[in-house]
Amino acid sequence: MGEWFAQSMTGSMLVALPIAVLAGAISFFSPCVVPLLPGYLSYVTGLSAAELGSNQRGRMLAGTALFVAGFSSVFILTGVLFGKAGDLLIDHQSLITKILGGATVVLGLVFLGGLGFLQKDLRVHRVPAVGIAAAPLLGVLFGFGWTPCIGPTLGTVMTLATTEGSVGRGALLAGVFSLGLGIPFIVAALAFRRMLGAVAWVRKHQLLVIRIGGALMIAVGLLLLTGVWDVMTADLRQWVANFGSAV
Repeated sequence: MGEWFAQSMTGSMLVALPIAVLAGAISFFSPCVVPLLPGYLSYVTGLSAAELGSNQRGRMLAGTALFVAGFSSVFILTGVLFGKAGDLLIDHQSLITKILGGATVVLGLVFLGGLGFLQKDLRVHRVPAVGIAAAPLLGVLFGFGWTPCIGPTLGTVMTLATTEGSVGRGALLAGVFSLGLGIPFIVAALAFRRMLGAVAWVRKHQLLVIRIGGALMIAVGLLLLTGVWDVMTADLRQWVANFGSAV
């Protein structure tokens, strides 16, 4: 396992992993996730809104952890599929990278609110019965159906998974994205009252969050589209190789 992880930490992954975790965090703080946080926590724990933040941290932790595990399984499976697709298309990597770069720029524009015809609400509105037992299923439904909220950011990570051309790296990127999205859920469950202050700040500055997220996706897309991403990661690979030799 350690050897596999070491082999995965190439120059390109050193850039892609921070982007993946940041994309996950931006997804959490997006306008259609963070404002509904009390509702999510209520569904996955079976507690009423008034009971959230009460002395039931074990129940809060169990419900949110299972919820996070549910959507993480969906995202990691998706990462595996995109990584495998990149592996199969490795002979056309240059063209595929440029196409995916253009698609990522489009996703960034969608996240910023542009291209209205792609803003259709595709969320799953029916949810299973509330409570801890239903939390994993609710997480799976969240992973499959909560678009366009997390679609653009997740799409950026899947683009990076495809360009890596590896099942393992695709799964790792998706897993890191899931951590960026899931850890705030767990923190919110354990410190609900305090988290409400951060939620209020984010709701007040939603436009800033959207702009940061959209700019990040467009920047990644342009790097892929122009070939700068390959040059930058090649330099990082050389730096990592030299560093390893020196050690």
